[in-house]
Amino acid sequence: MYRAPVAEISHTLKQVADMKSALESGKLGDLSEDLVDAVLEEAGKFASERIAPLNRDADLIGAKLENAVVTTAPGFAQTYKDWSEGGWNAISGPEEYGGQGLPNMLAVAASEMWNSASMGFALCPLLTIGAIEAVATHGSDELKSKYLEKLVSGEWTGTMNLTEPACGSDLAALKTQAKPAGDGSYRIFGQKIFITYGEHDMTENICHLVLARLPDAPAGTRGISLFLVPKFLVNDDGSLGARNDAFCQSIEHKIGIHGSPTCVMIYGDGFEGTEPGAIGYLIGEENRGLACMFTMMNNARLNVGTQGVAIGEAAYQHALNYARDRKQGKASSYEGDGMAPIVHHPDVQRNLLTMKSMTNAARGICYSCAYALDMQHMSEGEEAKMWAERVGIITPIAKAFSTDIGCEVASIGVQIHGGMGFIEETGAAQYMRDARINPIYEGTNGIQAIDLVTRKLPLSGGDAVRAYITDLRSIVEDVRGVNHDGFGRTAELLDGALNEVEEATDWLLAQMADGQMDAALAGATPYLRLFGLASGGCYLAKSGLGDNEKDRASLARFFAENFTAECAALKSTVTGGADSLDAASELLKAG
Repeated sequence: MYRAPVAEISHTLKQVADMKSALESGKLGDLSEDLVDAVLEEAGKFASERIAPLNRDADLIGAKLENAVVTTAPGFAQTYKDWSEGGWNAISGPEEYGGQGLPNMLAVAASEMWNSASMGFALCPLLTIGAIEAVATHGSDELKSKYLEKLVSGEWTGTMNLTEPACGSDLAALKTQAKPAGDGSYRIFGQKIFITYGEHDMTENICHLVLARLPDAPAGTRGISLFLVPKFLVNDDGSLGARNDAFCQSIEHKIGIHGSPTCVMIYGDGFEGTEPGAIGYLIGEENRGLACMFTMMNNARLNVGTQGVAIGEAAYQHALNYARDRKQGKASSYEGDGMAPIVHHPDVQRNLLTMKSMTNAARGICYSCAYALDMQHMSEGEEAKMWAERVGIITPIAKAFSTDIGCEVASIGVQIHGGMGFIEETGAAQYMRDARINPIYEGTNGIQAIDLVTRKLPLSGGDAVRAYITDLRSIVEDVRGVNHDGFGRTAELLDGALNEVEEATDWLLAQMADGQMDAALAGATPYLRLFGLASGGCYLAKSGLGDNEKDRASLARFFAENFTAECAALKSTVTGGADSLDAASELLKAG
């Protein structure tokens, strides 16, 4: 059973993501280390004791749909009620609407624990947090006053409605229609698919954020608007009114996250006697909906990256516990009689340390992204711009690298279980199945790589990414100054990895400046992996700095001495792989 690694999470927040220095400088207001520790301790307790026990049944039983009503997995509804009443949904919510106004870093750390305990459960509040930010940033005063307090408290939940049967990553093909009703509202008609928690029994109302196109809208993505479409209309006094014409037609049968209902939503069919046309309210300006939705999506991308960390942590704990119990063969390090627990075998140790070091590296990336997001919100002028660019650079790495790691770590966990890992009853396979969605939704990892290379590297003429690399190099210099040998060759190897990142960055910027976009795009995914390994290794090393951190230094050394060699190969793929890709791609066009 999962136990929240509160001490490791706290250490990563304070020492790696710089929360401690922010607390000491007063940047986080009245927040204290004691309060941070108390929040983390209680979050860990709720995750371990209340949510984690639901995970197995949620996978086996899942959500059920009958007569357009979704019943969630056993225990979900009551646990969610207790969770929201405990204030957990409101951690980072705006104080003027009942939120606690705590740093995003703390919310991300808590989110990791919810997702490790049960990703199917935690997906519901993940989307709500994004909806809060979109409405708070772009909504009218009327929408804010009517909806935000209930969303912040968690009494109502939010969804994100982008995808349609013929419209996935390319939103220019979006067909859902919005027609002005003449009273300031709109009528929404269309179908949306893959809608997480589009219908459920955990709250009395659901606020759908729906992308749709006005009748006279320009073609393509420039003609998309964003609307808030509630399940139940809300009266002026805040009470619930009539049922809106927004219904769940079916729920998907998925590889994993069975506890989370993934819905096909129908808007405007006049279902169950409702007046045809789902009533929606514009968020932001007409034909500017994509900018509003990206506010929600950027928040979600960091949280999805955190899901990768969460699945990695849960799979690691599961595999470690099995390896300590399962006995097979002889091992020189085992002093007992008979067969040794497999944790004593070097190959199993390598696998477990790979799981742990990769997960911790991804955690450092995600928490550092959350720190940059907090600093952006607390800064002004040029400093705010610098932090916004830092968030822009780290977010695609946090989303893509961490979710790839989650899949890899979960797969290794199955391997450690051997044949029993392939048997569902051990539970190892669930982590692998649940993890597989993370590199796909909220923008596939290929799209994250394209975003990093084409949109984020050119920020401030390339100076933004160079400044980030310089900051990572300062960690390497700190490692050089440590007066114990626990780090081994870590500083030397991380310095080399950052050299590879720098050379690949310069090459990509030069290709784009020369108009060679296909060459740059061909190297985007290996470049993101390269950046993830180098930055993750630096954060692991930062975790090991300090007189009493030899164990963490040893983990950073294991990572550096076993995985940074991949960086040179990735740089070579980035800078030299385009021609071979172009030549071989002809094979895909034949026939």
